[in-house]
Amino acid sequence: MTIAVALDGPAGAGKSTIAKRAAAALDYIYVDTGALYRTVGLAATRRGIAPVDSPAVDALLKSIRVDLTFNDEGTQVVLLDGEDVSGEIRTPEASMMASAISAIPSVRAYLLDLQRSMAKTHNVIMDGRDIGTVVLPDAQVKIFLTASPEARAGRRYKELVEKGMDVRYEDILQDVLTRDYNDTHRETAPLKPAEGCVTVDTTDLDFEQSVAKIISVIKENTHGAE
Repeated sequence: MTIAVALDGPAGAGKSTIAKRAAAALDYIYVDTGALYRTVGLAATRRGIAPVDSPAVDALLKSIRVDLTFNDEGTQVVLLDGEDVSGEIRTPEASMMASAISAIPSVRAYLLDLQRSMAKTHNVIMDGRDIGTVVLPDAQVKIFLTASPEARAGRRYKELVEKGMDVRYEDILQDVLTRDYNDTHRETAPLKPAEGCVTVDTTDLDFEQSVAKIISVIKENTHGAE
């Protein structure tokens, strides 16, 4: 029997980096579903399609292929029509585009089967906005990872500055607040804690403490399941 861990939470909560480390420690597969939405958003951006143009997005979905694969180090690689776009989708602009395009029901339906198929064949830690509520409602472990907007903006700012990007903390904070509002108020699959989930607030935890906490919650809830 495979084990599925659903890790939900707002933008900038550290889901990807924490889930990746926890998955490696537990020998699970890490699935970053946000990367899938960013990839669809990138495809729309390249073709000049606005995320509010649902008919155009619907047509786009019929003409692209999004795949998940893993390199020799076990790192997730996202492919758009065979092209590795794992780096290109990590900009603040791609993040905002992903938030907007993920509100379109057809986009969520398009990616649903791909996400679920991963959980059927591997022990996975899957992160996103609606994993425990929609994608994997029967996951053995459901975690809602969060932190204050200020803490999340500060972490994202530091990450982007270390990558050499010219950004302002105030702009990053506003992006976080805007995305929080969009994610929690969208009509389709709004961000909210899944029923029966364990909430983990990392505002006052450093990275290693956050990883340790997530691993602890997973082990406590999967004891004897493997």
